Amino acid sequence: MKRREFIAGTTALGAVLILPQRQAKLFAASLPADLTSLSASDLSTAIRQREVSCVEVMQAYLERIHRYNPVYNAIVSIVDDDDLLAHALDADQALARNQYRGWMHGMPHAVKDLSNVAGMRTTSGSPIYANRIAENDSLLVSRIRNQGAIFIGKTNTPEFGLGSQSYNPVFGATGSAYNPALTAGGSSGGAASGLATHMLPVADGSDMMGSLRNPGAFNNVIGFRPTSGRVPGGDIFYHRLSTSGPLGRNTEDAIRLLRCLVGPIPNQPLSLPDDLPETDDFSALNLNGIKLGWMGSYDNYLATEPGVLDVCESSLETVASAGAVVEPCMPNFDMAALWQAWMDLRHWSRAGSMDLYNNPATKEQLKPEYIWEIEYSLKLSAADIYQAGSVRASWFRELSRLFDEYDFLVLPTAQVFPFPKDIHWPQEINGRKMDTYHRWMEVVIGGTLAGIPVVNVPAGFDASGRPMGMQIMGRFGEDRKVLEFAMAYEGITDHLEKRPQMVSI
Repeated sequence: MKRREFIAGTTALGAVLILPQRQAKLFAASLPADLTSLSASDLSTAIRQREVSCVEVMQAYLERIHRYNPVYNAIVSIVDDDDLLAHALDADQALARNQYRGWMHGMPHAVKDLSNVAGMRTTSGSPIYANRIAENDSLLVSRIRNQGAIFIGKTNTPEFGLGSQSYNPVFGATGSAYNPALTAGGSSGGAASGLATHMLPVADGSDMMGSLRNPGAFNNVIGFRPTSGRVPGGDIFYHRLSTSGPLGRNTEDAIRLLRCLVGPIPNQPLSLPDDLPETDDFSALNLNGIKLGWMGSYDNYLATEPGVLDVCESSLETVASAGAVVEPCMPNFDMAALWQAWMDLRHWSRAGSMDLYNNPATKEQLKPEYIWEIEYSLKLSAADIYQAGSVRASWFRELSRLFDEYDFLVLPTAQVFPFPKDIHWPQEINGRKMDTYHRWMEVVIGGTLAGIPVVNVPAGFDASGRPMGMQIMGRFGEDRKVLEFAMAYEGITDHLEKRPQMVSI
């Protein structure tokens, strides 16, 4: 169907334009033939200005999904085409009545398969829940729905979101947009792969141990972990290790999705007030004189694959050439103690899964790593949890000291480049054995334990074309500043412009 043919053939939509007429015409003339190549922000504008119909958009995305998803396996539990086109038609008819639902009006969206969408499967990547149908929307989903999105399916995730490699026995493994034989990362791997392959305009995810950052790096997109409490959800008082957040093809798109996720709710006492400005009020940070502390591998404490630090340092040279000051930086902290605190708090968060563990029928369906997490939680004492909390508080204070000297702290987003997706996790890095299934992602725990905002920005590619990213960390609550740095970084680098060579069956 040609652009606007649907509109002309079904309804006289009228010309309620937000932009001046001449500017709107120029915008329409600049629209690409492939609507899926539009950023989410530009797609939103095109729909609102009625330069494209929601049906046309849905058709374009479904064609791309049917062509590429069998290879990348990013989107699962896909809704029937006819149902989705009917929803798109309803969105067009709403526009014809001047009923604009929000910035995602009529846009296709797939939710990470840990969140409930009413009437859709929520498998959590587990055979135990392979046929579970959600009765209600989660808070995150309700907020996205209120912006007018059309839910087309779910994005793949590891079993119960455990691990930075998105594979599970229900749907299989998800491939990186840049090489579908390699992992997309996790646990928001399906979201990042679907986004980078342009099967989704924007994507949501969640992050406990880098699950927005690591897939962002492995798919060359923006992944943002907000300050803890910025996006409500999870436990009311206790664990606070995980948070939901956005992934975007660019920083602006990530900000737009973040803006519809934030805001306190009465039954979440630790949810933060919404003090973020409107998306259009964000602007690229002036990098002149901005100080960045480059922590690298924590002075070789972290095992890193050869080339990871080189790729990051090359991009930091670009930042320095734009006027920023980049200095080596090392926290004054026992990093082994931080890892132990992480282990104890993470395992403690799995104590609520005892019903699955105690039931022989469900226990035999759990992956070994999950069983290990639960069994470790049984060994923890109150003193262990108290000590872990004390270490976490000390870590926060140490980072606060560093933020008195630096505007941002920087680390690689992962310790390895994307690896084959048939490998569950790297057994060693650069000759060092990994003693747990998640030790290879130790580099991300600092941001999580401090609860601070962290954005993954693409750092470049190795000689094999494998992507890598950097974590840009800011002071607690300074989400805007971190995102405005990402906007500035995006303006002086071209990493986001390097599109993958797509593979189809």
